Amino acid sequence: MSDSKYFTTTKKGEIYELKADLNSDKKEKKKEAVKKVIASMTIGKDVSSLFPDVVNCMQTDNLELKKLVYLYLMNYAKSQPDMAIMAVNTFVKDCDDTNPLIRALAVRTMGCIRVDKITEYLCEPLRKCLKDEDPYVQKTAAVCVAKLFDINPQLVEDQGFIDQLKDLLTASNPMVVANAVAALSEISEASPTGSALFDLNSQTINKLLTALNECTEWGQIFILDSLANFTPKDEKEAQSICERVTPRLAHANAAVVLSAVKVLMKFMEMMDPSGDYIDTLVKKLSPPLVTLLSAEPEVQYVALRNINLIVQKRADILKHEMKVFFVKYNDPIYVKLEKLDIMIRLASQGNIAQVLAELKEYATEVDVDFVRKSVRAIGRCAIKVEQSAERCVSTLLDLIQTKVNYVVQEAIVVIKDIFRKYPNKYESIIATLCENLDTLDEPEARASMIWIIGEYAERIDNADELLESFVEGFQDENSQVQLQLLTAVVKLFLKRPQNTQELVQSVLTLSTQNSDNPDLRDRGYIYWRLLSTDPAAAKNVVLAEKPLISEETDLIEPTLLDELICYIGSLASVYHKPPSAFVEGRTSTRRALPQRSAGSGSASPEPEPASPQNQPETTVIPTNQAPVNDLLGDLLNLDLGPSNQQFMSPVPQAPPQQQDSSSFDLLGGGLDSLLDTQPPAPGAPATGLGGPVPQQSAPPPAASAPAGNLGVLGDLFGVGSGAGQYVAPKEVWLEAPKCKGLELKGTFAKRNNNYYMDMTFTNKAMQQMSGFAIQLNKNSFGLMPAHALNITSPLNANQQIDVPLQLVISAAHMQRMDPLMNLQVAIKNSIDVFYFSCLVPMYLFYASEGNMDKRYFLQSWKDIPGQNEMAFVINNINMTTDEIQEKLAKSNVFTVAKRHVEGQDMLYQSMKLVNNVEILAELKVQPGNPTLNLAIKSKVVDVAASVHHSYNLIMQG
Repeated sequence: MSDSKYFTTTKKGEIYELKADLNSDKKEKKKEAVKKVIASMTIGKDVSSLFPDVVNCMQTDNLELKKLVYLYLMNYAKSQPDMAIMAVNTFVKDCDDTNPLIRALAVRTMGCIRVDKITEYLCEPLRKCLKDEDPYVQKTAAVCVAKLFDINPQLVEDQGFIDQLKDLLTASNPMVVANAVAALSEISEASPTGSALFDLNSQTINKLLTALNECTEWGQIFILDSLANFTPKDEKEAQSICERVTPRLAHANAAVVLSAVKVLMKFMEMMDPSGDYIDTLVKKLSPPLVTLLSAEPEVQYVALRNINLIVQKRADILKHEMKVFFVKYNDPIYVKLEKLDIMIRLASQGNIAQVLAELKEYATEVDVDFVRKSVRAIGRCAIKVEQSAERCVSTLLDLIQTKVNYVVQEAIVVIKDIFRKYPNKYESIIATLCENLDTLDEPEARASMIWIIGEYAERIDNADELLESFVEGFQDENSQVQLQLLTAVVKLFLKRPQNTQELVQSVLTLSTQNSDNPDLRDRGYIYWRLLSTDPAAAKNVVLAEKPLISEETDLIEPTLLDELICYIGSLASVYHKPPSAFVEGRTSTRRALPQRSAGSGSASPEPEPASPQNQPETTVIPTNQAPVNDLLGDLLNLDLGPSNQQFMSPVPQAPPQQQDSSSFDLLGGGLDSLLDTQPPAPGAPATGLGGPVPQQSAPPPAASAPAGNLGVLGDLFGVGSGAGQYVAPKEVWLEAPKCKGLELKGTFAKRNNNYYMDMTFTNKAMQQMSGFAIQLNKNSFGLMPAHALNITSPLNANQQIDVPLQLVISAAHMQRMDPLMNLQVAIKNSIDVFYFSCLVPMYLFYASEGNMDKRYFLQSWKDIPGQNEMAFVINNINMTTDEIQEKLAKSNVFTVAKRHVEGQDMLYQSMKLVNNVEILAELKVQPGNPTLNLAIKSKVVDVAASVHHSYNLIMQG
């Protein structure tokens, strides 16, 4: 009878019977009882009460019984750590057993039991097993070191296990070598630095290549991944390694094939692109990639995502294999869409007829998503291959004649892009497009059609009537359509001002007065002011010549592509994102392809994105192609010329009191009433972020203090000297590996009523850096540089310089950010432009007049609605209440009252931002407990999270 009988029934009193059987003298009965226990455990029944009885069964020579007991131990040791100690002696004894299987089993099980108390006893047996004469025991012990590192990294380093693993790299058995490489790779990935733990040299590489042919497929993957991290000293060594790795391309396992492809792709960067060996490798890489596409759909998808990267790097590898990417009727949709994407990337003048015939066929499929993508693909072909544009337009017109709604809409969207790419060439088809106006119901298609009407209004006799039909339902349109309609009507007015005045007036009114969309309002006001003040300027702006759209807008940025090539065969290559983007807490150094020899060009005869080595110095994001939704959009209009003055215009040094607060409009996206620039008139209600703030029963004593004579912006941000105020330690804002050798650390400080951005620039590159400049994006507090960066002399390799940059407040530079204190920065030097975001600490803006009297504090607490109270926790604070008080007071966080309630100290604290926004706080401190509870109340709820952040910084600093 099979072992399935153990899973069939459970009966009352079974635990008691099992207990008796486990303690039986008969070995067979004992074995049956352990099997029943394992079966119960497998189906989720709690049998932890039998722990001591099962552990007693460990003392046996029967290998099967011992395996079962070890399996039980691995499952329950964590919940019964004290009991698990009983098994330690048996483990140690089994590690000295004459049978290598038992030795390996013992050390494997000890590694799987994640209990700190047991790991102490694991060290000695593990050390013995790493030196064991049997390779099976050695390879098991190697993996155990990685498991032990996961539990206690410090212990592994202290005991010297990593050095023992390195010694195993020279073992004679290939499986031992493979497992040692696997363990070292695992430890390297898990270590805080993420750096490689073993140095690969020619001797070690030779050993790994020898083991590559004889170990299991997963061992081969680990070895190939390690080879990919090695940088050969010259082209000859790279060719030699490629020669020995190439046979892996014929392996049956897809993961081995992709790992081999990764090694070859990386080492090809070191070879002469015009050499014969590159051509040989290109021919060898094609068949295995094609073979992967005959596997099951899931493997196909992974292969296609990797091929997508490979084709962007080296299109010539698969340029003759277009047919394998043609879609099959039974392909899943995710495979179809990937194949479609690769088809466009491989499209060229030679195969475009074949591709277009396929795409036209796909556009008649039943899958709506696939049809849409196919129609868009036809448009992409027209943009990529100029010679095929006319044929593509003809194909799109044929599809429009089918009158299938979603096909027509997609066709109009891509025709708009074709018009942008080839102006004054295919406008004769506009009449056909206008016939389908009534069928358009999707925002993107409607917006595209409106753009076409506005752009070519002079060629469409009834353009005003067509646009009027859209304006009638303006309020119900999507925001994308409203924005496009506003621009199109203004274009029409500028081209035909005589009979479109009423139409443009109507649209401007709808956009500015009847809309809640800030983007639409802003654009409406801009157009309105342009048209009313300088129509000629309006014409130059609105009807300016548009730049031609690029051939392929969805290509991965070159430096990111190079990094992803180094991750072929991993999740990063499927997501098309570096591991740091989706693995939490990952800090490993950024991988990059090795440098090509000097003077080498592109290895691909087909057009392909130039690698960073082949390009002149350029920005990561081109200034004329900034995506609309880019976080740092305002920072992208940077001049990359040699002059710092062109990059950043210093703020005029006029006295702040001369600022006219009426000359700017804070309602256009600033912090509105939170950053109120005018002190409230006597008797007038104060304003906060949420609207008018009710007047208090009595003004706080601090409020009556003179504000000084610093003027509007001086009153707003310059109060208090900041003497003794906490300054956070510098943090890394730009990492050298990601920023071409430039490391930037910084912090914010307040000194003598002035705000400073204290920075340390370090050049970790091999070349000199010069031409430094900085620009800050609009932010919640209107911070911007008072002057250019003071780095006059070039920064040499390995040189470091401290630069304090004074910041000033500009109302025109205010814009509400999320999070509130977020600051977006661009740094330029002679190498590139780099972008980053950081948080400005809220305590910088706490005023020295924030100390309230007790009555006023109590009344204010009552007046603020309960829903405005936000609760937070602050951890790891090992200070007395008095120390906390003193430390916070230095940063203008004032303690109004202190009470001792039920063993806790209650601190009632007040702060005032320099724009008179009041913040109340209750801090609970329990002596001896490092966790504090903080409650924050303010009429402006938005500041609570930033206030909590400032408490954290001050107290943990």
